[in-house]
Amino acid sequence: MADPKVTNRMEDKGVETAIKDRFFQVERHGIEYIPEDERRSRPSNLYVLLLGGSMTFGLFIIGWYPIAFGLGWWSSATAIIFGSAVGAVFLGLSGLMGPHSGTNNPVSSGAYLGVAGRLIGSLLEGTASLAFAAISIWTGGDALAAALIRYFDMGDNEAVRLTAYGILSVIVTVISVYGHHIMMRSLRFILPTAGLCMVIGLFVYGGDFDASYQGTGSYAFGSHLTTWLIAALLCAATVSSYAAYSGDWTRHISPKSFSDRRIVFTLFMGGIFGMGVCFLWGAYTSAAAFNAMAADADTPFVFGIVEVVPMWFIPFLLYLGLASGTTQAVINTYGTGLDTSAIIPRFNRIQATLLACGLAAALVYIGHFYDKIESGMAVYLQLLVCFSIPWVVITVYGHIKRRGYYNVDDLQVFNRRERGGIYWYWHGLNLRTFGLWVVAAGVGMLFSVNDAYTGALVPYMGGIDGGLIASGLIALIGCLIIHRFWPDRPEVYGPVVAVRPANETEPVPAAVVEPG
Repeated sequence: MADPKVTNRMEDKGVETAIKDRFFQVERHGIEYIPEDERRSRPSNLYVLLLGGSMTFGLFIIGWYPIAFGLGWWSSATAIIFGSAVGAVFLGLSGLMGPHSGTNNPVSSGAYLGVAGRLIGSLLEGTASLAFAAISIWTGGDALAAALIRYFDMGDNEAVRLTAYGILSVIVTVISVYGHHIMMRSLRFILPTAGLCMVIGLFVYGGDFDASYQGTGSYAFGSHLTTWLIAALLCAATVSSYAAYSGDWTRHISPKSFSDRRIVFTLFMGGIFGMGVCFLWGAYTSAAAFNAMAADADTPFVFGIVEVVPMWFIPFLLYLGLASGTTQAVINTYGTGLDTSAIIPRFNRIQATLLACGLAAALVYIGHFYDKIESGMAVYLQLLVCFSIPWVVITVYGHIKRRGYYNVDDLQVFNRRERGGIYWYWHGLNLRTFGLWVVAAGVGMLFSVNDAYTGALVPYMGGIDGGLIASGLIALIGCLIIHRFWPDRPEVYGPVVAVRPANETEPVPAAVVEPG
């Protein structure tokens, strides 16, 4: 008879081996449906991801903007908290789709925009993720280079920056290719270590920080109220921009194990106390730097906060630049890889991720030598809110209206190069919701202010960027009108819906399209 202690040790060793095998295994899941028994994530991972992934100079800099705009500390802090809370509402609701559809949000949106119309979401998420990834490598590389240059007294050495960008790009590529489980492991390590650096930083910058700091005395947008609102909208736009790819993470969560309410609440809290707290750290350090150096809006954020710290704190900033910059870029390149495989179905996740990482690195190096790339990306990210908010409103409204039902097989017909199914609509496009998205985005742009142009309707908002509010309201009103006069067919609500009206036609069955 076998010794129970020996048997238990063998079982423990087997479990340990299985965990190690899974740890070093490259994730194979792309945008196809993930079976529930293969979903091992939890809602708590969402908070880890939003907080740990935001401990990076790419997001600290969002807190620098209110200070650079001329606001004082308390005005900046209230603008950040209010804006983050508004953006967190959109972020939280966007997490509803992934657990029920088993895929990411752009593919899930095919249920409302059509299986071909969901390419809107793929393009929005893919381009936004690519831009954020490049910005994370930029700022992380600059922080790494600035710390090294000051620590070793090398002068402004361009070769150091280029090398720092390359190191970050390689690390980002490796983690992104391995996939979700390695990304979460790295975040669980970085959360306490980078968090410790930030806590120490509060004391380091505390000597130069003054809570009564009133700002530069000159507001970037004329008045205090207008500048405060624009700072708040910047934070709201940044948090809400994550809504498009929250499904990259929630698709790994089983709806049978965790409720929708818990997922939404965790994402909401992650938006405020994850991303928002990191914005506040950026504002805190910026206020200290502006107070110590009598800086102005042209002072680079990273180099400004590096210059005012003692030499012993430089290694901590080195770690923040390297480790945290890497994780934020990974979150974005991982999402870009998924969307690239959605746009180009013949690419699997690994091939698409390698392409995404290569493009992000190329943007960084091109932008280093050609600064118009960086300014162009900034304008696009400012306008992104006009494109993404109506998309979020349309998809979340549809999800709630249909009580979370998805025909997961029909959602994937485009990815399998097939046609038909209940989400085929007209040649794969739902013309009503697609048209609504175009109109809402267009109206939002008319109310937008950025470095490239000022919308024609901006004067009616007192010069304030109203793109987020206008595009969101138009989308919501449009959804109510569409579902009042052109209600969905019963099939999209699931098999429990009553008998089909006599004047309705059967949905086109899915059929494989022959190559060529």
